[in-house]
Amino acid sequence: MASEAEILDELRRLRARVPQLTGALAAGVDGLVLAQDTPGVEPERVAALTVTALGVAERMADATGQGDFRELLVRGVYGYVATYAAGRGAVLTVLAQDRVNLGRLLLEGRRAGARIGELVDAEAAAEAETEAEAEERSEATASAKAPPRTTTARPRTARAPRTTNARTTTES
Repeated sequence: MASEAEILDELRRLRARVPQLTGALAAGVDGLVLAQDTPGVEPERVAALTVTALGVAERMADATGQGDFRELLVRGVYGYVATYAAGRGAVLTVLAQDRVNLGRLLLEGRRAGARIGELVDAEAAAEAETEAEAEERSEATASAKAPPRTTTARPRTARAPRTTNARTTTES
């Protein structure tokens, strides 16, 4: 996946742009933490819950005809939890105080999610390309090591004409 340092830099820039954020976390859609800046919060637990909520949100959007998942916002007594799609392979979850400017939170969260998505998707594409090249090299090596397959034409032999064993009947 994308470099943890690059994603962490993006999380820190997001927290600088929205001072009321209390944490930010990027996770793969498999629930593994890619990078986190969540003091006082268990990042693995938040990532697992994020992926669970993502599944429900995706089904809700699909069932209601709203299209692909983009974001999810949960408001609690003490603040907000917002989750954003981050490309095809990741999600961004941010935690914010109750007094956050919600418009600013949504705008900056979308931007950060898009940037993290670019990082993760670019890394995934590079990994896929590397794997494809390695597979091609492996196939080329295997075909170079295998002895060439030679086929020799078998000589055709003439067949004897068929004889029929026909019965003849005579009338008596």
